[in-house]
Amino acid sequence: MQGSTNDHPLKNKIQELLVSSGIEKIACYNKMLNYTIEIFETQGIGRDYYGYHNIDHELEVTYITLLAGTWEKKLQKLDQSDIEYLFTAALFHDFDPQKSVDRPHEESVIRFISLDRELKKLIDEAGLDIEIIMALILRTSYPWTGEFKQKPETLMKECFQRSEITRNNPEKQSHYEELGWFLSVADRMGGYAIGDFSVAMEKAKKNAHAFAWPQSYIVRKSVNFFETLLNNESQMCRRVLHALPEEIRKNFMDTVLSFMKLRQEEIRIESKFEYENQKFQTKTDTLEERSSDEFINTLTSIYQELPRPLQLQKFGFAKSILDPNTIVTTLRLSDDNNTIVGYAKGGPLENYHLYAGIEDKNYGKENTIFLEPIAMKLGYWGLGGGTRLRKVFSLAANTKRYRYLTSFALRDLIQKKMGSENVEFVTMIDPEHWDYYRVDLFGGIV
Repeated sequence: MQGSTNDHPLKNKIQELLVSSGIEKIACYNKMLNYTIEIFETQGIGRDYYGYHNIDHELEVTYITLLAGTWEKKLQKLDQSDIEYLFTAALFHDFDPQKSVDRPHEESVIRFISLDRELKKLIDEAGLDIEIIMALILRTSYPWTGEFKQKPETLMKECFQRSEITRNNPEKQSHYEELGWFLSVADRMGGYAIGDFSVAMEKAKKNAHAFAWPQSYIVRKSVNFFETLLNNESQMCRRVLHALPEEIRKNFMDTVLSFMKLRQEEIRIESKFEYENQKFQTKTDTLEERSSDEFINTLTSIYQELPRPLQLQKFGFAKSILDPNTIVTTLRLSDDNNTIVGYAKGGPLENYHLYAGIEDKNYGKENTIFLEPIAMKLGYWGLGGGTRLRKVFSLAANTKRYRYLTSFALRDLIQKKMGSENVEFVTMIDPEHWDYYRVDLFGGIV
């Protein structure tokens, strides 16, 4: 178990909100809260889980939903029953402990909820209708268009027909559809409204890794996400934002603006390469060149921009730069300072502890070099720098007489290389499609 039900930073805040919201069966709702945290932690989707949809997200959405819902109750837009349904649906909206991919599947969530005896017991104890809870969760399907809307909407109608509260009652059904929309918007705002921009960026990186997106997609996908939310669902966005405290509203909007500024910077950088003759330079750095504090600090700051699941040396990164067996190639701008904007780094396979479940037949034979995940500053992905770094690194490894190179890459990228290069899968890692592959350096350069 990765943590206890008593150590999550949002737990006490949620409990305080439960009390202030006027919920009577506090003991029952506290049991729900503890049970959810325990299940997420014991199933390996606690705070250390690689993806976006972990226990942090579940509780952030619960907190934001309860916070906004409580204010709407004070304005008499929602009643006590609505608060209880919103809290429960938010708490369980991604309740998919046996997930095969990071993105929760709403149908899997409601199936798990309907079959979990302990959870059903708690819902009954709270006096809630499980059909309405499942309908609210189904409404969190995103985007609410096309195939992502069609099946969940049909299932929602089935839930309404099974519920004694909503059966043959269009007014009630419409009310809970709107409540589900409220939850859906709070779901997408939750993770980006708590904490500063560095917290939001880490979440965006986790989301990108979980969806197997190239690094170049992180900022542009984030901007598209926020623009779609604010423009296409402006009515509900305004409603949820107005129900949140000023500090949280400001956090969210500052995050949106920060992503948009980053996207502007990406476009500016791309323009310099396209129209101002900016170019990349690559080199293999000597041990003497790598020993300066400036060099180490520069590479460390770029390393820290990687999504955490790709930071394979959490404690010894600077030390590894000075290891004579380490190969470091840097990506630089053709400016007066030869500014470093990226690097490729690696060493003997035996120096690394790879992910659990990976077994390399060459481990111990001293014939394989491991290339760590390539790192670049935001804004420089997608301009060809990664390919240049891999080639220079492979040439350096070849001169040191390594027979094989192994590394991680997105599955699509590996499959593309397999047609023209001596590349093979060693271990295919699900759900994130970030796979371990091998290259025969005697057969060609990556």
